[in-house]
Amino acid sequence: METKKKDIRALTKEQLREFFVKQGDKAFRGNQVYEWLWQKSAHTFDAMTNISLETRQLLEEHYVINHIKVDTIQRSKDGTIKNAVQLHDGLVVESVLIPTKSRTTACVSSQVGCSLDCKFCATARLKRMRNLNPDEIYDQVVAIDNESRLYHNRPLSNIVFMGMGEPLMNYNNVLKAIDKITSPEGLGMSPKRITLSTSGVPKMIRKMADDEVKFNLAVSLHSAIDEVRTSIMPFNSTFPLDDLKSSLEYWYEKTGKRITYEYVVWKGINDSNEAIDALVKFCKAVPCKVNIIEYNPIDDGDFEQASPEAINNYLRVLERNRIVVNVRRSRGKDIDAACGQLANKS
Repeated sequence: METKKKDIRALTKEQLREFFVKQGDKAFRGNQVYEWLWQKSAHTFDAMTNISLETRQLLEEHYVINHIKVDTIQRSKDGTIKNAVQLHDGLVVESVLIPTKSRTTACVSSQVGCSLDCKFCATARLKRMRNLNPDEIYDQVVAIDNESRLYHNRPLSNIVFMGMGEPLMNYNNVLKAIDKITSPEGLGMSPKRITLSTSGVPKMIRKMADDEVKFNLAVSLHSAIDEVRTSIMPFNSTFPLDDLKSSLEYWYEKTGKRITYEYVVWKGINDSNEAIDALVKFCKAVPCKVNIIEYNPIDDGDFEQASPEAINNYLRVLERNRIVVNVRRSRGKDIDAACGQLANKS
């Protein structure tokens, strides 16, 4: 019976070196293979051209490279690109390239589906099928970097973990992927250009602070009133706002990094003066900025974009209270690549 081959990218550099020593080869061969796998993103052993055919055949006998495949690419009229990414087991996730004049950002997925139940998000309807491995997250970034160079003539500048899934529910793999992305032996990107966006899992936010991560934190907030937040994000009943706030205070105390709150304003849900006052009060706990995000419908009509007056109210009151606030216009709406729309049609 044929045993299942291990994915070679699950090995550390040390383990690769040991493998070659056991085979009677030199340890540095492991360094060469490691460089092909990560810095050069080789999809096959045959691509490793400075390694002998015999060595490549040896690798082929023992290991596989479970590389992602960009299945379909959709291009929006605003330049946004959405990838449907096929994984080695046939499951699909989506990732997005978002270009602006000054930067290109990769929005990557961390889970197939999602383990949370936010009612305004298409991905939440899929239920979580599995976590992505570090290499599957890494591969999405490499694919988008290639597209950025091809279509926009410049390398990728930023990464946001705002695609499918809750990154903190796949903590170890997400951190390993970020480690590879920021390592000089990987893509060498600065952690300051990476933002992890969470719906708010207090225990894991504290863990991130204890692990002294160097990337940025964004929280998908949408309401600073418990009952309202629970009605749109039911898991809030397990992780109420007081717990979230205390974990964010802890984060700031340990890292000194301000937090970004992502906030969609919906008609009849959180467009009242009471909702604005609650947000202002929540924002005063730790240094932060607020991104007010345009809502992107997911076909069922339960949620409606708030009026321009309601948005202006938010802006006026937040600015009066010296809270940094930006309005984020959605990109890629015509290809269902905007916030909350991933997996809407596929």
